[in-house]
Parts: sequence; structure tokens; C-alpha cells
Amino acid sequence: MNKHYEPQLVSVLREGYTLKQFVSDLSAGILVGIVAIPLAIAFAIASDVNPAQGITTAVVAGLAISIFSGSRFQIGGPTGAFIIIISGIVAQHGYSGLAIATFMAGLLLILMGMLKLGVIIQYIPYPVTVGFTTGIAVIIASGQIRDGLGLAMDTVPQEFVHKITAYAGHISSINPWAVLIFALSICIILLWPKINRKVPGSFIAIIVCTLAVRLLNLPVETIEARYGTISGAIRLAPIPHLSLDLLRTLFFPALTIAFLAGIESLLSAVVADGMKGTKHRSNMELVAQGIANCLSPLFGGIPATGAIARTATNIKNGGSTPVAGIIHALTIFLILLFFGKWASLIPLSTIAAVLMVVAYNMSELRLFTRMFKNPKSDVAVMLATFLLTVFLDLTVAIGIGVLLAVFLFMRRVSEATTMQYLSRYSSDESTAEDGVQKILSSIPDDIQVFEVNGPFFFGAADRFKDTIASLDKKPRVMILRMRKVLSIDATAIRAIESIYTRTQRDGTRLILSGVHTQPLLALIKCGFMDEIGKENICGTLEEALQAAQNT
Repeated sequence: MNKHYEPQLVSVLREGYTLKQFVSDLSAGILVGIVAIPLAIAFAIASDVNPAQGITTAVVAGLAISIFSGSRFQIGGPTGAFIIIISGIVAQHGYSGLAIATFMAGLLLILMGMLKLGVIIQYIPYPVTVGFTTGIAVIIASGQIRDGLGLAMDTVPQEFVHKITAYAGHISSINPWAVLIFALSICIILLWPKINRKVPGSFIAIIVCTLAVRLLNLPVETIEARYGTISGAIRLAPIPHLSLDLLRTLFFPALTIAFLAGIESLLSAVVADGMKGTKHRSNMELVAQGIANCLSPLFGGIPATGAIARTATNIKNGGSTPVAGIIHALTIFLILLFFGKWASLIPLSTIAAVLMVVAYNMSELRLFTRMFKNPKSDVAVMLATFLLTVFLDLTVAIGIGVLLAVFLFMRRVSEATTMQYLSRYSSDESTAEDGVQKILSSIPDDIQVFEVNGPFFFGAADRFKDTIASLDKKPRVMILRMRKVLSIDATAIRAIESIYTRTQRDGTRLILSGVHTQPLLALIKCGFMDEIGKENICGTLEEALQAAQNT
């Protein structure tokens, strides 16, 4: 088997799995399973699907990710990043549309892995990541106001502005008991780690607040009141109706799911590598995420990916192999099987508190505010992505954010590419090397040297032509010095061809000097070498001047 596509579980078993490793994985897996249950329920509710579907996803997708993962420590399941895309698909196409989109996303992830796109994380600009992550956090937090305040609302609008407006219209229906449970839950979640860091505060908050609501008979809405009893069974879901139009409509949502799953899982694997000094197999990780997202909708689940917080919890508690992730999934399944009906009694205001804390941690406000110390272009990209995520659409936000970042990058590269005429009077870093100033001092008036420094691509091509065109006197020979041009594209080649055509018309000889390998091969491949002639391609400026004087 190709090592890049070998699941880490296979590698672990081949190396020899010991009893000591199993004991460590067992304790870590059980603890992470307990951590995952309230999150799975919370993410499902926030995504406008049944809580049982979140738990099913944690079991089915979590198990698949651990079995096939390219990381030794990856813990998979539903995450907050998917909430706005899931709720949007469900609102328009129902769960059947979500199931189709999730399955398509799984296929796309497998394809991405097979095409070796595991390096995708390297090409996502940091301002875009910060922008859409903080935007998602704001959307998640805003979605918890109804349950946190106990507002009497049948439905909550999808759009952020309409959502806030709807809350304001129902503010008179605040339930003080729901607010009390919401505040108590947040306090427990935040303060419990000072008492015990092993057991998660969210789990303790759920137990305490569920008992309080149940024993004191408080008028606070529970999961059972809105969604019914959580079933302990995991069954195959009915196959949704398919049509070509529906597949077309769901392609871009599926692409967004695949993109988010790929990015978050690879980020999680990178974080795990940083904590343990290991190296994950990025392409196998994408394949694992793809398999998980193909399996999840078959059992009524939702999109899943590697979860950074749960993966970190796994490592901190001794998890050392994918077996810990398998135990985590089995733990959730057993708790669902035997205690599923008790989970139905959890107050929705406690779930809102769990999600509010998740949103705060996800936002990483420290990183968001620190970004304002960066160049204005990076701040603009971050803010554009953030605002589009909150007020428009996540898919559009990521697309425009990346596109804007690319344009700004090209502008920076273009600005970094300098162009100038060199004369006998030039005395800067471009002529500072030994012998060059002496060579320039002997240049005749009818020979001109033009130098390009930096990548020569379409962003700089027009500036190159304009600078050449501004020349008043037509020289007998023009030398284009390219010693610092390491790369060139088709637009820049076309600009050189255009200058060559003009010099031919004006009776000027064009000579290129110091052409590096990539530009030289590109000029040969497009046929320009045959057009200009090998005698007009020189290795150094001195050789070019000698050729010019022989004209």
C-alpha cells in the first residue's frame, strides 16, 4: 500500500499495539466521548436538525474518521463550522437535500485526497480563515438568543439582520427561569475547569441544570418538548429522491461542505502534530473525511470533520492511537443506547449556553483584534470575509475573500517588480556588483539598457510596455536585462513580443541578457526564441554589449 494512503490505524497495528497503549486510549476515548455528547446535541439543534442526528453523526462519522484517518489523534464529528451551511440547506431543501449535499461532499473529499490536494490548507490566506471563523462564531452566538432568553418564538429567520429584528419583536416574552438556567450553565462551564480539568464543564452543566429543571419543575423548554424523545437506535435512512436539477443546485453547498471539512480536519491534524511532534498524512486524511461524509447521511447524520478541541482533549488525556477515537465513538453509542431518553430532558437554555461558549472560543477575538495591526490590505480581506459571512452567505464570503486576497497579493508582487533604464550614470543596487558599473560607463548613446527586477507576469506587463513606450529617442540597440526575472507568464511574453515588433518597425535591435531557466524555456516553447534569434539571447550584460557593438 502507498504509505501516503495508509490509514494510521493500519500503521499502528503493524508496529504492534500494546496493552499500555490500549489502557491509555481507553481512558482518553471514554472522556472524549463524554465531551462530544453535549456538543453533538448542541450542533444538531443549532443546525435545525434533530439532536439524535448530531449524536448519530458523532458515532458513525467519528468511527469512520478514526478507522481511516491519516492522523493518529484525530477525533471527528459534527462541528460549529457547518452550522450556517447546514441550516441554510435544510431551510431550502429539507433534510433530504442536506443528505444529498453531504454525500456529494464526501465524494468530493475523496477525489481531493486522490488528487493529492492535502496541501490545500497552505493556500488559504490567514485573513480569510480568521474572517470566516469569527463570522461563523457570530452567527452561532446570535442563534442562541431565543433559547438563552426563553423567547416565545416558533421559528427564527436565517438572515442575521432579520434574526435580530425578530428577537427585538419578541423581547417582551423573556422567560426569567430560562435566563437563570442559561446564566447558571455558562458559569458552570467557565468555572468548573478550576475544580477539575478532566471532566468537561459542559457535561457538568447539563447534569446540574437538567436535574434543577426536572426536580424543581421549572418552566423551561427541554429537548423533549421541542424534538421529542431521543431514540437510542441507529438505522439506515431512506434514500432521498434524486434529480439532475437538484444535484446541480446542491453542488456549490456540497463544495462548501467539502471545503470546510477539508480545511478544519487538516487544521486539526496540524494542531495534533504540533502537540505531539508527529506528521499526519494529509491526503489520507481527506479520503477519511470523504468516507465519513458518505456514510453519515446513510444513517441520517449530518456533515462531519475533524474537531480541533476534541482532538486536543484526546491528546491531553493520553490518547496515542486511532483506537482512542474508535472508543470515543463507541462510548457515545452506548450512552445513546442506554441513556438516550434522559438526554431528552436537557434544557434548551443549557444547550444555548454550551453553544455560546463554543462560539466565544471559536471566534478567537484576540486573533481577530490583533489582525488590525497588519497591513491594511489584510485587514480589508478579513473584514470583507467576516461581514459577508455574517450578512450574506458563507460560500460567497470564502470565494470573495480568497479572490480579494489573490488580487491584493498580485498587486503586491506587481509593485515589487521594478523596471528601469540603466545608463552610464546609474549607481544603485542593480549596478553595484563588480564590473557592471564599469560596463555601463562605456555604453554608447545609441545603446540603451532596460532592466526588469522581480517576477514578470501579467500584473507588471502593462507597466513594462508603458515604460518602454515612454522612450523619446529610438536607440540603435535595446538590451533587456532579465537577470532577476526568475519566472514569467504568457502575458509578459506577449509584452516582450509586442516590444520586439515595435523595435523591428523602428529599426532597433532587441537583445535579451541574463535570461534564467524558466523564462528561457517559456520563450523557446512559445516560439519567440526562433523569432528573435539565438544570437540575441546573451548570458551576461557584457556579452550583450559586445553583441550590440557588433551590430
